[in-house]
Amino acid sequence: MQTRIGSVGSLEEGKDPVITTRTSQSKTLPLRALQLFGFFLALCIGFSIISIYTIRRFGIYSTVTTVKSTFVPCAEEPNSLDHWRKPPSSLLHSMSDKELLWRASFVPRIKKYPFNRLPKIAFMFLTKGPLPLAPLWERFFKGHEGLYSVYIHSLPSFKAEFPSSSVFYRRQIPSQVAEWGRMSMCDAERRLLANALLDISNEWFILLSESCIPLYNFSVIYQYIMKSKHSFMGAFDDPGPFGRGRYNYNMVPEVNISKWRKGSQWFEVNRKLAINIVEDVTYYPKFEQFCRPACYVDEHYFPTMLTIQTPNLLANRSITWVDWSRGGPHPGTFGRSDITEDFFKRILEGRQCRYNDQPSSICFLFARKFAPSAMEPLLRIAQKVLGF
Repeated sequence: MQTRIGSVGSLEEGKDPVITTRTSQSKTLPLRALQLFGFFLALCIGFSIISIYTIRRFGIYSTVTTVKSTFVPCAEEPNSLDHWRKPPSSLLHSMSDKELLWRASFVPRIKKYPFNRLPKIAFMFLTKGPLPLAPLWERFFKGHEGLYSVYIHSLPSFKAEFPSSSVFYRRQIPSQVAEWGRMSMCDAERRLLANALLDISNEWFILLSESCIPLYNFSVIYQYIMKSKHSFMGAFDDPGPFGRGRYNYNMVPEVNISKWRKGSQWFEVNRKLAINIVEDVTYYPKFEQFCRPACYVDEHYFPTMLTIQTPNLLANRSITWVDWSRGGPHPGTFGRSDITEDFFKRILEGRQCRYNDQPSSICFLFARKFAPSAMEPLLRIAQKVLGF
């Protein structure tokens, strides 16, 4: 019996130590927890006393309350409609030409806009640097905000210094060197068009130089352009040495000599044709490779391409007046002594052309080339002669 009891006792002994240990821990742990809690409480009280003393002594509280948050909320959600309908807040970007042309070629398939779209004219200035006639253009644009956009393509090294109140302030686009008569000139024009196309409200695109002036006030030009059924680009077949004589038969089959055209560099095109120009990858390689001086590509590339693609949308004339009567590769330049009322009468009066398939006496809206010395007399007679 003692053996059985001992045996049972040995099993019970295996449990008794555990029970004893738990009982001991249950008595020890609350005591340690109370000690830790008391220490933590004392530490908190001490820290609070020190903090209050520091704030009162050194004025930390006032400093903290003046700290401003550096968090800037997004002005608009990337996927909101405003992201697409509003023009870029800055013309500066890091896109390559290839990326820019791709982005500018986006076209909405639904023709009706889901917002109130006020069509604008993009005035695109292709210049080496300064805009000496800027004061005249400032007067021309004044009071017509929201109906126009301005873009400047200059030499990359040129830094404009227009005041913040100027319509030309921060309107330079990322630019590259453009050489007269070479493909880099057409690249500059495509670059201007592509940047202007990023504003969905731009409906017409006018290429100008630093020597161009408007011949009418803004309202007349805006209505004339917006109501036109055609884009204004000269595109005529010149059978002589400076027309067909510049054609290279290596351009077939994309460009046949029967479609070879010549025209003025200065154009006015609508949004559809502007997109045609920036998205072109068919004709560009041919002109880049086979139209080099003495084939001046800026006189042939766009007129020929658009004649092939959309001949019915071209007015086949330019609305930028120039004087070639003096001969040579460049038109005449006009300075201070040339600016008279009779001078403008010769430009504006006694002319006939076609506008929306009807006879019209208004044939030119812009003119060039005007020297910086013409600025003062132009401002003096602008109100009386030009209407602004």
